[in-house]
Amino acid sequence: MPAPSARQLWTESTGNPDHPTLLLIMGANACSRYWPEAFVQHLVTGGLRVLRYDHRDTGRSPRYDFATNPYTALDLARDAASVLDAHCVSAAHVLGMSLGGTLGQLLALDHRSRLLTLTVTMTAALDVDFVGNLGRALRGEPSPDGLPTPDPALVRSFATRAQPATTQEEEIHKRLAEWRLLAGSELPFDEPFFRHLEELSIAHAGTWQRPFNHALATPVPTARGAELRAVTTPTLVIQAPQDPLNPPPHGRHLADLIPGARYAEIPGLGHALSPAALAPLAELVLSMARGDHGHPSLAKAAATRTALSGQALGDTMAELRRERHR
Repeated sequence: MPAPSARQLWTESTGNPDHPTLLLIMGANACSRYWPEAFVQHLVTGGLRVLRYDHRDTGRSPRYDFATNPYTALDLARDAASVLDAHCVSAAHVLGMSLGGTLGQLLALDHRSRLLTLTVTMTAALDVDFVGNLGRALRGEPSPDGLPTPDPALVRSFATRAQPATTQEEEIHKRLAEWRLLAGSELPFDEPFFRHLEELSIAHAGTWQRPFNHALATPVPTARGAELRAVTTPTLVIQAPQDPLNPPPHGRHLADLIPGARYAEIPGLGHALSPAALAPLAELVLSMARGDHGHPSLAKAAATRTALSGQALGDTMAELRRERHR
């Protein structure tokens, strides 16, 4: 679907177009298929229309020679706003994960009239030198702001992306090894689930060659972090306690920068949408969309997430396995 610019972006709308819209913004070098279908359907059942899209250089959106078509994180945020334009949506709820959380912050600063609410997870505040922290993690150096740097083992695993796989199965094996590190050790790692996500992503994109250009994009200047104190969008920051890229207290730091921002944690969540975390995350997003930010029902949703165990966890994972075999 064409965006109102020289570029094209692939997008998908799910749910009743008359319902409030939620825009999902995925992380770096990741296409729309990494939002699990069961998660999207949970949101649709909760009364939302859901928009997913492929970032430029991912999925079915066009890919570019970065040397001749360079871009910045600010451009990626403008892409997100253009998806709303393409679907004639004046304002939407937004959920951003990882880089998507960064882009969500930029939308709250530069396109604030387009946001009804903002929920971000597995991300760092704009005043954090995330790119620099990757190198500091490898060198064993502290960050300038005293916040924790990424897990060095994970950063080292990113280096293997530069070594191209020779077959699709080899590429999937490499991605699964990375997912294990990203997901953390507290929630059960469902390898078939993540394999299914990768197979969907590869089929959707039509290639198993991994995107890389987002790593070359000019990051947001950390000085813009100070602008977060002027954000007026109702915001929820969800910390992933097992996140090896942006460990606690990164989420608390971000929430403290945004006036009135709410803060929640999903126990066991790492830097991955593990099956056991999908229902709690969806309920928190729905709570914000229903206008429950700051309302006791947000606390109720947080309490519900901690109770997702036993039969409830089994039911969630069974549903996801049924989805894989359809």
